[in-house]
Amino acid sequence: QVQLVESGGGLVQPGGSLRLSCEVSGSIFRRNDMAWHRQAPGKERELVASITSGYMTSYADSAKGRFTISRDNSKNTVYLQMNSLKPEDTAVYYCHMRVSPVVEATYDYWGQGTQVTVSS
Repeated sequence: QVQLVESGGGLVQPGGSLRLSCEVSGSIFRRNDMAWHRQAPGKERELVASITSGYMTSYADSAKGRFTISRDNSKNTVYLQMNSLKPEDTAVYYCHMRVSPVVEATYDYWGQGTQVTVSS
């Protein structure tokens, strides 16, 4: 069965850095597109960054220049390096995997979420 396990969240001061990790099991990781989403209290979940099986990356405007998404297929892991963190980055961060075994079907899997708190 598919499982996404996240780690790396925590409390950090403004201007600090964190690296989130998401290890995937039960799927052909290298063939799948991955992403990080976040959800702050009272707000809708938003896409932060994504990386395709072909290593194409994209970022939300709020993350550009500060966040970097990457993947290591040998470890079945996707990362989110977050630098210059701001209080408005505080949210629960979710790892997401999209699986498309055939062109007409897609399946979405989510991690449990990890809390990131940016505060002095």
